Amino acid sequence: MPRPASKPAPLTPSRRRFLAGAAGAAALPALHPFRLIAQEAEAFSFDALSDRMRLAALGDPVEAEMLGGFLTELDYDDYQRIRFNRDRARWSDGGAFRLNAFHPGWLFRESVQINEVRDGRAERMHFSTEDFEYLDLKTEVPAGFELPGVAGFRLLNPLNRADKYDELLAFLGASYFRVLGKDTRYGLSARGLAVNTGHPDGEEFPRFSEFWLERPAPGANSVTIYAALNSASVTGAYRFVVTPGVDTVMDVTARLFFRRDIAQLGIAPLTSMFLFGGGDRLGFDDYRPAVHDSEALVMNFGSGETLYRPLKNPARIAWSYLGAESPRSFGLVQRTRAFDEYLDAQAHYERRPSLMVEPLGDWGKGSVRLMELPTDLEGNDNIAAFWTPEAEVKAGGQLEIAYRLHWGMSPPGDGSSQRARILRTRAGKGGVAGVEGDASRRKFVIDFQGGRMSELPEDAPVVPDVSAVRGRITQSILSRVDGTDIWRLVIEVEAEAKTAVEIRASLTGFDQVLSETWLYQWVKE
Repeated sequence: MPRPASKPAPLTPSRRRFLAGAAGAAALPALHPFRLIAQEAEAFSFDALSDRMRLAALGDPVEAEMLGGFLTELDYDDYQRIRFNRDRARWSDGGAFRLNAFHPGWLFRESVQINEVRDGRAERMHFSTEDFEYLDLKTEVPAGFELPGVAGFRLLNPLNRADKYDELLAFLGASYFRVLGKDTRYGLSARGLAVNTGHPDGEEFPRFSEFWLERPAPGANSVTIYAALNSASVTGAYRFVVTPGVDTVMDVTARLFFRRDIAQLGIAPLTSMFLFGGGDRLGFDDYRPAVHDSEALVMNFGSGETLYRPLKNPARIAWSYLGAESPRSFGLVQRTRAFDEYLDAQAHYERRPSLMVEPLGDWGKGSVRLMELPTDLEGNDNIAAFWTPEAEVKAGGQLEIAYRLHWGMSPPGDGSSQRARILRTRAGKGGVAGVEGDASRRKFVIDFQGGRMSELPEDAPVVPDVSAVRGRITQSILSRVDGTDIWRLVIEVEAEAKTAVEIRASLTGFDQVLSETWLYQWVKE
């Protein structure tokens, strides 16, 4: 069911995010949550979890235990009327975090287990119908019924003010999770792993089947979460260390064990939505000037170069590959932060977080892959980005990889700190404004601001470096916008019909690069 834009809460997953996951799971051998914790407390460690997931990868996936009883009767309307009773939140003892659960049922037909870890020992958390409020459901709910598990969980924290526990993060559906920084609202998601996204043989959706949460010590401002990942082709042990703040930081360690060869492994996958805005309005008849959770892919290199690739809503599926060796960071960003740029008083797209992935250790050679899908609804996530290693993934192999996720309004790496940033991109028909345009060409207007460029006079020896693959640059003009510190680059491109043109532009002067590098994929229809 599409996610309502006005209330982007995890209770209502998007079609791309969860319905696709449910369909993908149905097409694969059913997966069984690998049970590691008995009813009584047992010793627990990340190494022990890793050993057990390694052993699990040696066997075949086992059929999952599906829900039964009244849980199978819950439909969309029923599910929207179920709320966790916050008076029954776990860890409500004055610490920095509180835990709520999501009810199983509706789309969430396979429950997950949640365990609490104290002093190196883990014990299952139990939830029942007494933990939830049921508001005029059509389905009869038995009182005091112990649930076989939950759909997922969320953590609350005094993120925005000391006297109020706000939602900090949510794990819900497959291996999806969302996190907030200060003053942000839910937008894009991350996943534990992506397997064969966009592949002709179909995508596989790994799922977190069980979680272990370390109860934070008094006064602690970080929380550690462990998860078991199960899929037809891979198992995994995950550790997340979460520290809330202006930018909420999540340190991730993943240990993966492969049952089968994988054609395309997606590390640190991100999922978002871009309907229209900037240089891509697609003729939407909408009072709002832009609708998107993220507006660009950003990638940073050790050399100091920053690539900025505006997102788009394509006419057909589009892929972009950005090759690199051990990139400094990459992510999906929302740079436009003024309400007037969106005019949506409910969704508040100006407050959607940016998310940057910072690799820890040497990731070697690979590429950041961006997939853009066509959509006509803002409730559908149509953007995916992830890192794919160059090395082949073979059955029997294993991989440990670590990275840091930064969620916030302007997290580190969301743009160059030394060079002029790309402020906006606009596009339209080629030709001179005010007269009939030239539909055979496409005009792009890119505004740069900041860095050394803001100090230069309009006659400074700055030149644009512009190129196009499978197309031809017919015009390239750079000038400073009067009365501002903004520099505007106007370029026009022409190409043969049905051609995907890759365009690249940056500003240079004084024997150095002065701006971020703008990338764009234009498909000449």
